[in-house]
Amino acid sequence: MGKQQKLGVWVLTALVVGNMVGSGIFMLPRSLAEAASPLGVMLAWLLTGTGVLMTALVFGNLAIRKPNLNGGPQIYAKELFPKGSNWSILSGFMSSWGYWVGNFAGNVAIITTFASYLSTFFPVLTSDHTVAMIGSFPLKLGNLLTFLVCTALLWGMHAIILRGVESAGKLNFVATAAKVLGFFLFIVIALFAFDKAVIGPLNAPRYDGDGQAISLLGQIKNAALATLWAFIGVESAMVFAARARKQADVKRATIAGLLIALAIYIGISFLVMGVLPQEKLIQSEKPLVDAIVAIVGPIGGYVLAGLGLISLLGSTLGWILLSAEVPYQAAKQGMFLPSFLKENDRRAPSFSLTLSNALAQLFIFSTISHSMAAAFDFVIYIATLAYLVPYLIASVFQLKLVITGETYQGERSRLTDGVVAAVASVYSVWVVIAGTADIKTFLFGLTLLASGLIFYPQVRKAAQHERQRQKRSA
Repeated sequence: MGKQQKLGVWVLTALVVGNMVGSGIFMLPRSLAEAASPLGVMLAWLLTGTGVLMTALVFGNLAIRKPNLNGGPQIYAKELFPKGSNWSILSGFMSSWGYWVGNFAGNVAIITTFASYLSTFFPVLTSDHTVAMIGSFPLKLGNLLTFLVCTALLWGMHAIILRGVESAGKLNFVATAAKVLGFFLFIVIALFAFDKAVIGPLNAPRYDGDGQAISLLGQIKNAALATLWAFIGVESAMVFAARARKQADVKRATIAGLLIALAIYIGISFLVMGVLPQEKLIQSEKPLVDAIVAIVGPIGGYVLAGLGLISLLGSTLGWILLSAEVPYQAAKQGMFLPSFLKENDRRAPSFSLTLSNALAQLFIFSTISHSMAAAFDFVIYIATLAYLVPYLIASVFQLKLVITGETYQGERSRLTDGVVAAVASVYSVWVVIAGTADIKTFLFGLTLLASGLIFYPQVRKAAQHERQRQKRSA
């Protein structure tokens, strides 16, 4: 791959921002209002922002210290065990499998949000009219059309990426630049309409399904799990490190992308809470549009919905790129099925892309029987939990480097890196425990992860053949 085809710092930053500021920015204000009081939301942002910043610093540091390990945070799992051992292969494959599952499941959250905002222009997408009865199940017109729109978007992006990863990355940059400018404009407009009285008491009570009051700590936990979805994608530059011009650009893009996304998320989530009453916000399937309509009228709603569509197109493109790149890079390091190494003549990972999107298509069927908001909530919890383990693995691997001194030669940064990795590890463990408290979510996520064991013998066989080949060529 020629140098002119490599990804520069701006394109990498756009991938980070574009993947982070995706479906979450449009649906998160509703999820947060439901999960916690304004005070709980503020504290959740502080907790999540600190934890993810530490994780981002770990990603950037590892990209520089271990430039040969490409493809995402999950790839470090194999480095925690003796090289070439069964434990090394198993851990590398299972963490890559879980991360991959999270990717294509998360794609569905973005795609369904696109359909939600498209309904601003085409209200028929929310129609409750029953077009057919499948047994005792009523197939509604809105759900059917949403399914068709989501399917068309998925495979349209598939065709674009097959034309080349680098050109798709540049297209994502244009979409990301447009949405960042648009969101900052929204923040400026919302500042003038912000009303503290609309927010209500900062510590307003929240209740669970049984009508019991949720403590402030419980609210923070609930909101922290929701806000974490906003940060999924912070590792995007790291996943594409093999295609970067310089490894230092990966760290710069990760930190810059995180700070830009954090400013947008915090600004918008609080401003929307000061524009829409809590009852209306909790019921909204497109809270940003509803907020801007409340400020400037229907015209503003159409403008913001149009911006949302552009934003979500870019995010969809970026996440589908990511979901194909992860198993492709893992396969190059012997940690995934060899068939995922197949490329087309544009050097796009064609097999990985096709299978990832075929599996995402299965998740899109959830739009047939659920509202778009319900489908969004379902997949973000499954996808988020699938990401947490690789995040923890990266932090633990950084701790291992600090303790053993590998890649360090007496640098004063060793202690700092150790503190950062320790905080990131503790944060990851806490969120994993909090996120698996719901037994249904835990069991479903565990089932998706365990399904990868079916393919492990093939991965182990391929890894053994690769080691034998390397020995013969040595």
